[in-house]
Amino acid sequence: MALDAQAATQVAHVLIESLPYIRRFSGKTMVVKYGGNAMETEHLKNSFARDIVLMKLVGFNPVIVHGGGPQISSLLKRIGKESRFVDGMRVTDSETMDVVEMVLGGLVNKEIVNNINRHGGCAVGLTGKDGDLIHARKLTITRNSPDLKAPEIIDIGHVGEVASIDKAIVETLISGNFIPVIAPIGVGPDGQSYNINADLVAGKIAEVLRAEKLLLLTDTTGVLDRAGHLLTGLDARQVQALIDDGTIHGGMLPKIGCALDAVRGGVKAAHIIDGRIEHAVLVELFTDAGIGTKIRG
Repeated sequence: MALDAQAATQVAHVLIESLPYIRRFSGKTMVVKYGGNAMETEHLKNSFARDIVLMKLVGFNPVIVHGGGPQISSLLKRIGKESRFVDGMRVTDSETMDVVEMVLGGLVNKEIVNNINRHGGCAVGLTGKDGDLIHARKLTITRNSPDLKAPEIIDIGHVGEVASIDKAIVETLISGNFIPVIAPIGVGPDGQSYNINADLVAGKIAEVLRAEKLLLLTDTTGVLDRAGHLLTGLDARQVQALIDDGTIHGGMLPKIGCALDAVRGGVKAAHIIDGRIEHAVLVELFTDAGIGTKIRG
């Protein structure tokens, strides 16, 4: 059925509005952290895959870094192993690390690759162990207590942080017109595998690739002021002020920290957007109003 005149005009306006963004960002690298509820339903999975394919077709270079915490917890439960967390980080012994690699490097990674390819893209999945991509170091947690003379050091197992990134394999894939899909597993100097927070990996990869943008898909609308209104167009100084006065707090702090580190490290802008909204990536990139919080350096 053909569109009526009003609907056709609205479609045309959307297409025209996207033109300057397509022209401006053609050939630029966009790092997208994919996780949360955006990975939970088939509808949103397909929406995300189509967004990435369209980005590639109009000349952008998308690079995907994904999480998979709920999928890991689900498999651990099925094998009768309890999930334990310290300060929001999964305690990862050797057996749990095996499950993490199976889920992130196998099940989740290949599902994302398959979805993108099914919608007309050409994606390649890898972990940080492939091509020596992510060098990791062991992460430990310290706690101060008035009852102790020295800080308590808590060992949470195979949990790591990024020591360095060797971008060669990602640049090779981009130059070959592929879409890299990266699972956040790194390898330490001892050859051990480490589970790393996907937001942190995405931020560091965006930095070393000198990406135009870092997009963090979340389960929230973005950064809100005290009245609950969405904030956007913030610079690093304004974001720091919102942290200092307590407006930004709790679970938003790690994502904001990742975004700030990225823009301070040379990424042109970081965007925190609601992955629960269909085609959120396209709306943020191709429209004047956008849909989330934009942070610039």
